[in-house]
Amino acid sequence: MEESQRPRSHTVTTTASSFAENFSTTSSSFAYDREFLRTLPGLLIVAEIVFGLLVWTLIAGTEYFRVPAFGWVMFVAVFYWVLTVFFLIVYITMTYTRIPQVPWTTVGLCFNGSAFLLYLSAAIVDASSVSPEKEGHNFNSWAASSFFAFLVTLCYAGNTYFSFIAWRSRTAQ
Repeated sequence: MEESQRPRSHTVTTTASSFAENFSTTSSSFAYDREFLRTLPGLLIVAEIVFGLLVWTLIAGTEYFRVPAFGWVMFVAVFYWVLTVFFLIVYITMTYTRIPQVPWTTVGLCFNGSAFLLYLSAAIVDASSVSPEKEGHNFNSWAASSFFAFLVTLCYAGNTYFSFIAWRSRTAQ
């Protein structure tokens, strides 16, 4: 009976999953385009992020909810600010090369064109809603946000032009 009480041996087999095989943390798997920020479209995206941030923070620091029109300006500014940061990350990391199924030139043209049109309307609403008050803080912030909203509009207009050129050259091929 003593022989039947021997401990059993266990065999453990491990395998690597396909996710683990495809996910590599080496520096060669993550592309980084340093030159993009030196191009005119790259500089315009950075300007859109900086000026767009100024637009919505200058309004958010006031009692903007008392003027309903600033709700539209805040929506446009925050919405396109978040999306522009997303597109900057896509361009810098060259994610667009990893997802060739997406027509990136068309997406860029639609994004920049819609941003230009909606920011133009928001800048006009912003400028027309600025009124002097007893407290100079709201007036100064709203006037500054209006100025930066028009600057962001110009930046999106420039990127719409560059997106159109890229789209047209892509569709001509």
